[in-house]
Amino acid sequence: MTAEADINNHGLYIVFNSRVVLDIFAHLAAITAQTIMNPFEYNANPGRVVFGSGSINKLPAEVQRLGLKSPLLLSTPQQTSHLDDLAKVLENGNIKPAGKYSNATMHTPSHITEEAMAYLKENAADCVVSIGGGSTTGLGKAISVRTGLPHISIPTTYAGSEMTPILGETQDGRKTTRSDPKILPGTVIYDVDLTMTLPAALSATSGVNAIAHAVESLYASNTNPIIRMFALEGTSSLAKSLPTIVNDPHNKDARSQAQYGAWLCGITLGSSAMALHHKLCHTLGGSFNLPHAETHTIVLPHALSYNAPAIPSQMADLASALPESNGDAIHGLNVLLEKLKVKRALSDFGMKEEDIDKATDIAMSAQYPNPRKLEKEKIRELIRRCWAGEPAKGDL
Repeated sequence: MTAEADINNHGLYIVFNSRVVLDIFAHLAAITAQTIMNPFEYNANPGRVVFGSGSINKLPAEVQRLGLKSPLLLSTPQQTSHLDDLAKVLENGNIKPAGKYSNATMHTPSHITEEAMAYLKENAADCVVSIGGGSTTGLGKAISVRTGLPHISIPTTYAGSEMTPILGETQDGRKTTRSDPKILPGTVIYDVDLTMTLPAALSATSGVNAIAHAVESLYASNTNPIIRMFALEGTSSLAKSLPTIVNDPHNKDARSQAQYGAWLCGITLGSSAMALHHKLCHTLGGSFNLPHAETHTIVLPHALSYNAPAIPSQMADLASALPESNGDAIHGLNVLLEKLKVKRALSDFGMKEEDIDKATDIAMSAQYPNPRKLEKEKIRELIRRCWAGEPAKGDL
């Protein structure tokens, strides 16, 4: 599956060379046509997507297309080999990188951003190229929104944050988020080859992280039929491909399908408001330094079970996108997580039982749009189940 998409002032241009994808969108359009059309507003986020095996070799052309010549390359300490590969690709295209910065960290701590900004200024970079997962993408966003420099994102996981104008940053133990069109990367390069060595466990959790974006978009305060299409197709693609990846990590077709699903799920997060699930994950991740994708994976079915009574039609839609759900989306998520062999307890990642009350207080400190009003005792029970690693139940 390969594709190129470009959004500019004249509209959205997408070219797919997969008949399957075209059939999918035709099917989704038919489903949407049967849905009662309530009034809605939809703003397509501007951005360019280059999708397909080997597309990393198009990076020099993308830099040149923007009229730039000195990119700063970003990664985490664990992905410095990617920076070396990027430098070679750029040099083969007669572009010399301004430098390499490899201290990107999860939750985008402010002191790391400040350090990277100083390095960027010292090396006179005219754009940033981030390669990796949400940590590196977040750093690229933080730099770009502060400087106005273009950001080219090259994701190697399925988190989907590269498709959002949202930036989550941590300072003094608190994680806050903000949304601004300027945060959105201008170009995203999806090269399935870069995901082939992604460990099966991380593939699973980052993929579920992407599904979480889609799930919340279904009941977001500003949801619409277009986002519903993306959400259900993205969820279906990931739910079908991730178990294959866990059992056969070198399956390129499954990897490509997962990357496609992550793209669509990322679009949903970038175009809709966040609710209970994301707020809880930001509370837990920022306050207790829990790993991002793993936290999303653990919290998702429980947050959905809390909101389920208020969103019956969305629950039915979601169940249709989850294999073996038997018409029950919560059951479908439990089945999926069992297939992915992921850890289900926040305690496995260092959260202590005495942290449950603190997390509850933080989560309750600010009300936000959510289909169901937050009730402190039930939210505490939700967090306790996440801490203990219990399967989600529809009794909250």
